[in-house]
This record gives sequence, structure tokens and C-alpha cells, in this order.
Amino acid sequence: MIRILIFYLYFINLGNTIQTSQEKLIFDIIHRNKVIGILEATKINNNAKTYYKSSTTINTRIIKDIEVNYKYDVTFNTNFLTSSNVSITVNEKLHTKTVTKWNKNSYQVIKNRNKENSIKDTITYSTIQLYFKEPRNISKCFSEQNGKFNSIIAMGNHIYKKVNPKGNQNLYYYENGLLKKADINGGLIHFKIIKKQTIKP
Repeated sequence: MIRILIFYLYFINLGNTIQTSQEKLIFDIIHRNKVIGILEATKINNNAKTYYKSSTTINTRIIKDIEVNYKYDVTFNTNFLTSSNVSITVNEKLHTKTVTKWNKNSYQVIKNRNKENSIKDTITYSTIQLYFKEPRNISKCFSEQNGKFNSIIAMGNHIYKKVNPKGNQNLYYYENGLLKKADINGGLIHFKIIKKQTIKP
């Protein structure tokens, strides 16, 4: 009976170690000094795999009322990107969908159902990770939205500039290794994000 109980407790503890950590970040989205939306980003470590998800909802007026939603679903395995899925909707209509998947010996990038390009280099850092950790000694990151690499330039004082192939720039500000705020060129709209809350169960 005691031996059965020991095995039972062992498997319970084993199950409890499967999910090692979870972190959720909440940012206010600011445009012209007004809160126009919210960004929620989640990171879950599960043994060798890390799952990132983010959801951004923006309600504003540019000539007419618009609602923009950005959704990211990104998976890393042993610190390498295995898949990412990004969808952007405007007023509930799909605007852009980009899917990146590792397939045998390269990444296949599909944008709006059309093959965009193939990437042979393994991807070790992507845009969504900028929310969770200061990119020290990182010179480039993969854009899940565009399927291309962006440059990361350290500006000093824990400020980093991300530049995409078209020259569009974002600025990220860190404090104690954690993102505090950012100036974002979202393509459809420019905005700021300011951290509101960090949740760690």
C-alpha cells in the first residue's frame, strides 16, 4: 500500500513539472495621448518548448471608425522557432495572414496563402520575444508578421531600435531587463505601448 502511494505521489509531482512557468503581460495602447486599446502577451514554458501568444485590439478613428486586431501564436522548441501564425483583421475582415513553419531543413513562409520565401537559417529570436526580455547582444530578429528579418540596434541606456527592410522603425525601452514601453509602427497605425501589469501565477 505504501509503495503504491509513493508511486502515486511521484507521478503527481512528475505531472506538476511539465509546465515550468507562465507569464502574462498587459500593455495599454496609446495614440495621441489617449488609450485606444490593449495588448496582452503570454509566455508559457513547457519543458523544451516555449509558447508565445499575443492579442492586440485597437479601436480608433482614421477618417472613419476602425477596429484593428493583431493575433500572434508562436512556438519555439529548444530555443529555435518551429512555427508562427499571425493574423491581422480590420473591422473583423482579414487584412493579412502570415504563417511560418519549419519543414525538414528550412522555414516556409506563407503570406495570404501565397508562398513568400524560404529561410534556411534557424531562427533563434523573433519579434514577440521583445515583450519579455531585453535583447542584449541580439543584432536581428525575425518578424512573424512580415516573414523577414529585422535589424536590432542598441541605442544605449537600455533602448533598442528595430528596423524592418522598408526602413520602418520601432523603439523599445527596458528597465531591469524588462520592457517598460515602446513606440510602434504598426503599419496601419502608429502607437505607443506602456506596460500596465505583469501576471505570474
